[in-house]
Amino acid sequence: MGISVVINTYNADLHLDKVLSAVQDFDEILLCDMNSTDKTIQIAQKHNCRIIYHEHTGIVEPARNKTIQAASQEWVLIIDADEIVTPQLKEYLYQQINLPNPPDAIRIPRKNYFMGKFMRATYPDYLLRFSRKEAIDWPPFVHAIPHITGKTATIPAHKTELALIHLANESVADFIRKINTYSDKEVERRKNKKYTLFDIAMQVSFRFFKQYILKKGILDGTPGFCYAILSAYYKFATMAKVYEYHHKKQPAPRTGL
Repeated sequence: MGISVVINTYNADLHLDKVLSAVQDFDEILLCDMNSTDKTIQIAQKHNCRIIYHEHTGIVEPARNKTIQAASQEWVLIIDADEIVTPQLKEYLYQQINLPNPPDAIRIPRKNYFMGKFMRATYPDYLLRFSRKEAIDWPPFVHAIPHITGKTATIPAHKTELALIHLANESVADFIRKINTYSDKEVERRKNKKYTLFDIAMQVSFRFFKQYILKKGILDGTPGFCYAILSAYYKFATMAKVYEYHHKKQPAPRTGL
């Protein structure tokens, strides 16, 4: 049994060389590109990736299933073009698939960085990224959680050497740009929901409290406070846009003079 590493890309040349170097010893690297205009394809060719293409949709989720089902191996490890797979994680995954009765999918922790600092408040940030190819189905919505048929295992959070390393290290400006883009996409997914003023106030406040207090963002200093504020703002932007979707008024009729 083997493992295919599957990656979806669009103008992903910033970290891609490091990412592909870290997975070069897997059985296959399959890259699905959304018509990049930078050096993504040249970097992928240098690493002998198998390359397929998907139309550019603005988010990765609509292309996930196509990429997964195109993999040649029984097992798939799905990573983004800014995530590093550690040698320890590679060894662990191969050990798992050679067990007499392995799980059908594994949730993997991820280390995130913001303003140059590791964010305790986001760890372990579990991602369902390893699975039998035939056991996974990925809904085509932003931030969708894949559906798994069968048994799912979870890597313990204390095994930090098995965590994916997220290289994004976002700035405040990066975060704000993503908030606007992703909250627009969230409206389509949440358009059947209706929010009151109370809903918005409570859920946004709780998001900040959860990130800063419950998940110990307070220990991350000023970056931790900024991250909690921005996380709450993402919640606010999403709910406010859904509210706007349901309450948008028609433009006032023009009157002749």
